[in-house]
Amino acid sequence: MLLHIPQVLAQAEVAEIRQALDTQGWVDGLRSTGPQAANVKRNLQLDTSSPVFAPLSQRIAQALQRHPLFVSAVLPATMLPPMFNRYEGGGHYGNHIDNTIQTDRFTGQKVRTDVSTTVFLNDPDEYEGGELIAEDSFGTHEIKLDAGDAIVYPSTSLHRVEPVTRGVRVASFLWTQSLVRDAWRRSMLFELDMTILKLRNQFGDTAEVVALTGHYHKLLQQWAET
Repeated sequence: MLLHIPQVLAQAEVAEIRQALDTQGWVDGLRSTGPQAANVKRNLQLDTSSPVFAPLSQRIAQALQRHPLFVSAVLPATMLPPMFNRYEGGGHYGNHIDNTIQTDRFTGQKVRTDVSTTVFLNDPDEYEGGELIAEDSFGTHEIKLDAGDAIVYPSTSLHRVEPVTRGVRVASFLWTQSLVRDAWRRSMLFELDMTILKLRNQFGDTAEVVALTGHYHKLLQQWAET
């Protein structure tokens, strides 16, 4: 499931994060790349040893964990620390699939990457190119969102970032291990949760809404891995 999550960050928050990022040096994105992706990756990343990395990364993580759509769609169990990338002057990232297992560079914990997330940190009119292209069973999707918005998609999706031909594209990206490993089951739970929410808003907590809520939690109990 590919899902647009609006307003993860308010515009004032985006401005503060961008100001902090603009004062820092960036390093070659190849530092965090495996041998296969290294052939197609041309970007910059914020050095994880930078003094601003930890507070900014935590700020992105907390904003996502507060957003009800992210929580409902992703069902996060473990989130790797959000990182930051920068594309300019033709920078791009060719077709690739994210590594299935990654290691939290701070704790050493192994994390299964079920869901990938990109939080956009500047508006589409600030740069040309830089579209995130993701492919799934329904076709190819071109994503270029407003600053503060996020996109989530299965980490097994083939995806790329098109070359940035004008301006600068800045974003935060991260991977999450979900409580529910299977993407189709996560999608069904999300749709059921959204339906329950709409029914509750329209009719209140009727017996039928309560029953559906019970079914949701039974399925979550059946499928969740803890």
